[in-house]
Amino acid sequence: MFDYHIHSDFSADCDTPMEKSIEEGIKKGFKEICFTEHIDYDYPDESIVFEFDLGEYDKAIKKMKEKYEGKISIKKGLEIGVQPHLLDRYEKLLNREAVDFVICSMHTTEGKDLHSGDFFRGKTVEQAYDIYYQELLECVRRFHHFNILGHIDLVKRYTEEKSRKDHHDIIAEIFKEIIPMGKGIELNTSGYRYGLEGGMPSADILKLYKELGGEILTLGSDSHIETTLGYKFRESLQLFDELGFKYITTFEGEEPVFHSIRSMV
Repeated sequence: MFDYHIHSDFSADCDTPMEKSIEEGIKKGFKEICFTEHIDYDYPDESIVFEFDLGEYDKAIKKMKEKYEGKISIKKGLEIGVQPHLLDRYEKLLNREAVDFVICSMHTTEGKDLHSGDFFRGKTVEQAYDIYYQELLECVRRFHHFNILGHIDLVKRYTEEKSRKDHHDIIAEIFKEIIPMGKGIELNTSGYRYGLEGGMPSADILKLYKELGGEILTLGSDSHIETTLGYKFRESLQLFDELGFKYITTFEGEEPVFHSIRSMV
């Protein structure tokens, strides 16, 4: 088992020390975990600063690697929150920082955060979804320094009303950009914890990704508390298998490593 979306107290919205999640991973029999701390430049809510000391982060990862060598593999990742005007800044950051794994997520659209609901005001659900995906498409067309797209349909988490459209047309355009570049997507199981019908993305989007030739998949709990590490992973692996996916992917120095799903279900 591999959990490739975990936060610690290096992330502004998390108070859990790294060591708690590492100990939990060992207890649950995980072979490898990856910390993916938040960097969200220019986040609209000024009360939260999604930045941290990258030098201290590197030291902490190295210390944990040494302490738990032979018990669990620990990887260093980042989750970046893209906005169109920030892409050059993220490019410079990632050119100077050595990491194993980069999640490209979009938590802010039109300069408004999704979490507070600001982005959705004055829009129909269908309009909001279209704008969200269009801005994400713009970002992936211009920015390539990432390994997977995080919770690609995150927009659904913040709307009580469901969209009457599946938005597969614009999502397919995003996939047609990333698949030839060797980029993948994650299944983020936090959707279950937030009362959604499944993870993010939903099964129909996973199926679309498969039909368009996508093969690079990571599995992440998006844990901010150690007890949610690996949440709903068994069910997610079974879903991957049913949809015809063959591999789960981990990363070493941003290079993919493939692991048979059948060996884990």
